[in-house]
Amino acid sequence: MKKDKNKIGQLKGRVVRREDKIIIAKILSDRQKEPELLIEYLHLIQDRYNCLPAGLLVALADFMGLSLAAVYEVASFYHHFDIVEDEAHTNSLTIRVCNGIACEILGSKKLYDNLREGAKDNYNLVYAPCVGACDRAPVSVVGKSQVFYGDIARIKKLRDNPDKVVSLPPYQDLNSYSSQKGYIIFNQLRDQKISKLDVTEILKLSDLRGMGGAGFPVFKKWEFMRNQSKPRVLVVNADEGEPGTFKDRYCLENYPHIVLEGSLISAWVNEVDEIYIYLRDEYPQVRQILENEIKEIESAGLFARGHIKLRRGAGAYICGEETALLESIEGKRGLPRNRPPYPAENGLFGMPTLVHNVETLYWITKILLNGADWYKQNGSPRIYSVSGRVASPGVVIAPSGVSARELIYDYCGGMSEGEEFKAYLPGGASGGILPSHMSDIPLEFGSLEEYGCFVGSGGIVVFSDQDNIKQIVLNLLRFFAEESCGQCTPCRLGCDKLINLTQQETRDEVLIEDIISVMRDASICGLGQAAPNPLSTALLYMKSDLI
Repeated sequence: MKKDKNKIGQLKGRVVRREDKIIIAKILSDRQKEPELLIEYLHLIQDRYNCLPAGLLVALADFMGLSLAAVYEVASFYHHFDIVEDEAHTNSLTIRVCNGIACEILGSKKLYDNLREGAKDNYNLVYAPCVGACDRAPVSVVGKSQVFYGDIARIKKLRDNPDKVVSLPPYQDLNSYSSQKGYIIFNQLRDQKISKLDVTEILKLSDLRGMGGAGFPVFKKWEFMRNQSKPRVLVVNADEGEPGTFKDRYCLENYPHIVLEGSLISAWVNEVDEIYIYLRDEYPQVRQILENEIKEIESAGLFARGHIKLRRGAGAYICGEETALLESIEGKRGLPRNRPPYPAENGLFGMPTLVHNVETLYWITKILLNGADWYKQNGSPRIYSVSGRVASPGVVIAPSGVSARELIYDYCGGMSEGEEFKAYLPGGASGGILPSHMSDIPLEFGSLEEYGCFVGSGGIVVFSDQDNIKQIVLNLLRFFAEESCGQCTPCRLGCDKLINLTQQETRDEVLIEDIISVMRDASICGLGQAAPNPLSTALLYMKSDLI
C-alpha cells in the first residue's frame, strides 16, 4: 500500500491548523511557555472569544509543548472556560445567573427563567455558582459585568451592548494611602527601625488568627515558616468562593494597599522573594485595581519589579482549599493534595509556602500600625459578610464573638420588612444551619463546634419564615456536588447520595448518617468533610422542616 507522503511525520490526534497557530501567536506574542501559565493563557483566549474554540486549544498545546490531553483536562475542569467545537458559536455572549443561596431565596430562579427566552440563539445562559456579591442579590454576570438586584433592564442593555471596559469603584490608591501612614511599618522594617522579631511579637500578643476559616495563630505560622529552607514563597488566597462570603472583595475593592502592605510585611519578615496573589475570576474590578496598584508599588521601589504575580482563578470553589489553590497556580486542575507534607514544608513549585487569607493580611497591617492592645481592646474584630433576609445586607466589622442576632438587629437594620427571623448559616455554605432560637451563640473560633457548626470565614446568611429549609439544604448540597473535584469517592458520590436521600419523602436516616460519617472521615479535603453540615445540622435542629 502506497503511503501518503503528506501524512508522514504528522502528529497523531488533531492537526494544528495554520490559521489557529497564527491567532495563538498574536494572542500570546512573545510570552513565556512555562506550563504554570496555561490557565492564564486560557483566560486570554476566553476573554477574546467568550469561549475556547477547540482549534485554538490544539494550537495552544502546540505553542506550549504540552499534550492536547493536558490542555483539555485543565480547560474542562474550570467553570469559566467554555470549550466550543462548533466555531459558529464563538463570540457568543454568556450570561451567568447566580444560584448561590442568598440569590436563590431572593429570586434568582425567576430571573433565570425570564432570561431563558432567546438564550439559545442570542446568548449562552448559565445558572452558575455563587459570584461573591451575596449582599446585592439576586446577581447576574453579563460577560464580565455584574448586575445587581435582578435589574432586568440593565441585563438587556449589557446583553445588546456589553461593557468593553471594566468600571472601577472608588478606592484608596497609593497616593491616598501613603498620605495616611501607608507603608510606614513596611518602610521601618526595611530601614531596620523595627525588627522582624518585634513584628512577630506584636502579632503574638494580639493573638491574631488566620481568617480564611481554620483560625490558626498567625505568629505560629510565621515561626514555623522561618525554620524552613530557602527560597520561600507567599501565596495570598483571594479566591473566596464560599456562598455567603464577600469580605475579601470588600477589602480589595476599598483598601487594596492595606492588604498589599500586609503582604509585603509578611514577605519581608519571612524572607520571601516572590508573592503570588490568587484572585477569583468573578472580581474583574478587583483584578484591575490590583494590576494598577501593583505597578505603582513597583514604580515606588517598594518591592522588586515582577516579584508580585497576580493569578486568576477560573470559577472553581475547590481552589479556595490551599493545596488545590497551589495546583491551580501551577497551571493544573485544582485537585487537593494529600497531607503531609504541608505547604509550609513543600508548597508552590516544591518551595516552602506561606498561605494567607486576604482578611488576615488586612488585620496584620492594622495591628502593626495601631498595636496589639488596640486590637484586643476593640474585641479582636473581624469582618463578617451578612446577606439574605436582612434590611441592610453587607460587610460588618464587629468584635469577634458577636452573635447572629446582634449582627441582624444592631448592625443590619433588623429583618427585611414583614419577615420573621427563622434560621441562619453561621459560617457560609459549609458552616451548618441553625434555627433562630440559637442565634445568641458567639460567632468566633471554637464556639460553634459543639453544635456541629463553625464560623469559618464569617459568612452569615439569614433566612425568614418565607424560606423553605429543605430547599435551602438541597441548594447547598447541590453546590457541593457541583464543586467537588471528583478526586475522592466519598465526596464525589456522597454529595449526590445525600441529595437523593434528602429528596425522598421517607428518609433513611441511618444510611444518611453512615454516608455523612464516611465523608467526614475519608474525604481528602475540607470540602468533602464539611459538605454534609447543612443536612446534619438541619436534622438535629430543624427536622420537621425537612418533611
